[in-house]
Amino acid sequence: MRAWIVEKQGPVDLDPSPLKFVTKKVPQPKSEEILVRVLACGVCRTDLHVTEGDLPVHQQHVIPGHEIIGKVCATGPHTSRFKIGQRVGIPWLRYTCGKCSFCRSGNENLCPNSKYTGWDHDGGYAEYTTINEAFAYEIPASFRSTAAAPLLCAGIIGYHAYLKANVPAGGTLGLYGFGGSAHITAELALKQGVKVHVLTRGKNAQKLALKLGVSSAAGAYDLPPELLDSAIIFAPAGPIIPKALEGLKPGGTLALAGIHMSDVPPLNYQQHLFHEKMITSVESNTRKNGEEFLNLAARLNIQPKTREYPLEKAQTALHYLAVGDVEGAGVLRIAND
Repeated sequence: MRAWIVEKQGPVDLDPSPLKFVTKKVPQPKSEEILVRVLACGVCRTDLHVTEGDLPVHQQHVIPGHEIIGKVCATGPHTSRFKIGQRVGIPWLRYTCGKCSFCRSGNENLCPNSKYTGWDHDGGYAEYTTINEAFAYEIPASFRSTAAAPLLCAGIIGYHAYLKANVPAGGTLGLYGFGGSAHITAELALKQGVKVHVLTRGKNAQKLALKLGVSSAAGAYDLPPELLDSAIIFAPAGPIIPKALEGLKPGGTLALAGIHMSDVPPLNYQQHLFHEKMITSVESNTRKNGEEFLNLAARLNIQPKTREYPLEKAQTALHYLAVGDVEGAGVLRIAND
């Protein structure tokens, strides 16, 4: 099969590239695993972190990609959940131990033994991949494969961040950064009657936000036009945090949705934290989050805005993401349904 591997971590805009296009053997499904022929794979900022070195190497020469839509083409021993030919989704979270206190309490996203697709195990920048069937998702028939791919991480993480941000019914929400995850979260919030303000550096992203129906779109370090009940920072930029806290109402919540963020500058207690303002980070998601979100996305007809690339153009897609003025979500189209 054809696949991209991270040969040596480094900036995607340098030559030689950290990615290398190679031919590998098709993996074989182990016990409880399914083999999936990849149809589409979203291009997520976490792929950029794995490729450029913001996240440490967990598997040498790993194949990135964790927003995977594909069809089951083989099953390993002790599998029963999916049939050959069935369309499934493979997400970022690919393993938890099921035994630790976090798993037993329903917080498997905090499992210290967790493993991740495209970081600990080969992902979807390839024609085939495998997954333990317990961590795969059924994909609603209403979604095209390329539209469904960003839901598997950008959508699910955005939903988890939305829950952690304590957005009240009919409230106001600020979104800092407006790439793949934020634009899906904006659509989710708008369709539930929430007033959304977007703060992001990209002019194209600002235009997309306004086209989707948000109330305002300004720079990432601007203050919103009104104090907010909740805010989510998707941009991996720690210096945004003080401004986002200033823009909250008393009792408001700020959720930090990235797996990686640059250093946070000093905060002034009176200016940034007083009046019972809350900050929370967001780590991965539970399978329950994923199931809830996919059902909600189908019911609300959330359709991510995508920019498609062939598998051969994965480097181009990552470079476009690194530049930062992204309209919607990049998706690799790898095979036809």
